[in-house]
Formats: sequence, C-alpha cells, structure tokens
Amino acid sequence: MEAERNSRCPWCGNDPLYVRYHDEEWGRPVTDDRTLFEFLTLESAQAGLAWITILRKRDGYREAFHDFDYREVGRMTEADEERLRSFDGIVKNRLKIHSAIANARLFGDIVDEYGSFYNYVIGFFPDRRPIVNDVPDMASIPVTSPVSDAMSKDMRRRGFRFFGSTICYSFLQATGFIDDHLNTCPGKRRSVD
Repeated sequence: MEAERNSRCPWCGNDPLYVRYHDEEWGRPVTDDRTLFEFLTLESAQAGLAWITILRKRDGYREAFHDFDYREVGRMTEADEERLRSFDGIVKNRLKIHSAIANARLFGDIVDEYGSFYNYVIGFFPDRRPIVNDVPDMASIPVTSPVSDAMSKDMRRRGFRFFGSTICYSFLQATGFIDDHLNTCPGKRRSVD
C-alpha cells in the first residue's frame, strides 16, 4: 500500500527528461511572468504534438525566443519569423512561429493591464485561488474546465492563437493553477496555501 501511495503519475513514463519535468516542474505554482510566457509558448507549440517533443526542443525555444523575454519576443519581425523557419531547435510551423511572436505582444498588453500575467490568470479562479483536484486515477483527469473555457475564450477575444480550452487547461496544470497530480503521487499538494 505504501508503494501505491508514493507512485508518481504514470503519464511521464520512464524517460528521464519527462520524469524530471514531472518531479521538478509540472503542477508547481508559477507566478513569474517570464516562466508563464515560457509555458504559454511551449503549450501553444505543442498543439497536435506529443509534449515530450516540445520538452526535447525547450533549449531551442529558449535560444529562438530570447530566453522567453516576452518584451523582446514581441519586438521580433517578419525577418525573424523567416529565419526561425529554418531553425532546427523548434517546431518550424510558420503559424506557430508567428503566433508565438503575436502572443508575446498580447501577453505584454495583459501584463500592462493587470500588473502581471499571474494576476490575470488567477482572476478566473473562484476566490482567486488555485484548484487541487481529487484525482484517483488517470481517467479522472479532465482536458478542459469552466476556468479554461472562460480564460481561453477571453484570450481568443484578445487575439491569442493556439490557445484553445484544452491547451489552456494544460497550461494551468503545468503552472500549478490546477493540481491534477494523482492522489497517490508524491507531487500532489494536499491543499492550497
């Protein structure tokens, strides 16, 4: 029983990169705008692909997108977009590259409006608090929620691309706004502080 209570979420398998991501990052609360922009960019790039593909290209994304300085990314030009279409370190999809740059500008607008992207995101949550879900098994993990529906709808209204409700929900899980670790996982928060 003790081994079952201390078993990590099975979705990360045995790949060392995936295990490290699960153990050290996934579901841990993030408040820093640069890190939130990093996850927004990576989750958007993941659309239609396996997350491990994006994790393996993460350093390439850091290089391509100014270490996720959203102000610098927002100043990138069409020439930068063309250059990145030949850069092997990222997914070279033209629309995803363009959206990363356009999303950076919109991200900056939200920071200017709300003081931080964290303030914007937490405003979608009841009582402005993250959610810790009861997750007895993998089948219990949803792919969207009323929060991700509302947030992605607002972001689409603002012009964000590649950020529908499912991607938004993944972003909220990754950045600790929603804790969907299995109840038996050592990474599970037992409550929200």
